[in-house]
Amino acid sequence: MAPMTEQLQTRSRRRWIFGAGALAAAGGAALSWWRLQPGAQAPGAEQALWSQKFETVSGEVLDMAAFRGKPLLVNFWATWCPPCVEELPLIDAFWREQHANGFQVLALAIDQPSAVKRFLARQPLGFPVGLAGLQGTELAKALGNSAGGLPFSVFFKEDGTIWLQKLGQLTPNDLLKWHANRT
Repeated sequence: MAPMTEQLQTRSRRRWIFGAGALAAAGGAALSWWRLQPGAQAPGAEQALWSQKFETVSGEVLDMAAFRGKPLLVNFWATWCPPCVEELPLIDAFWREQHANGFQVLALAIDQPSAVKRFLARQPLGFPVGLAGLQGTELAKALGNSAGGLPFSVFFKEDGTIWLQKLGQLTPNDLLKWHANRT
């Protein structure tokens, strides 16, 4: 085979491999993005949430009905989840700045009570933390977390309906959008 023909075939082969790789990467990214998008909540999930009660690490009972009537961020998290642990100081800072303005935050730990207690001893949070355990996973799924991933946050309006859900770590922009939506 002539050297020129060989070079053309090699270039053609490289372009084909590069194109196939780029297409596969784009397809994988699109599939991941789609899979991680929160879905619709199950029928009656919002009403079911407001009838729930969760215990705290100190043994108090958090009645969800008491949170109704003001904007509420419910954050599903676990001590073994690095993005969950990383976003908690951001959420705590937001709560400290905005709770006087009617914004509420509740973290629901999908974890062992002893692990949550140890974590909160090292990193106290100003807002309430409920122990949801494994049932918290089912509640999160009912609220639109079909992938079952963590962290998962649900923003509720004053009327108790869902305004926004987010699967993945919260950003300052997420909290600003929620604040702006209310004001």
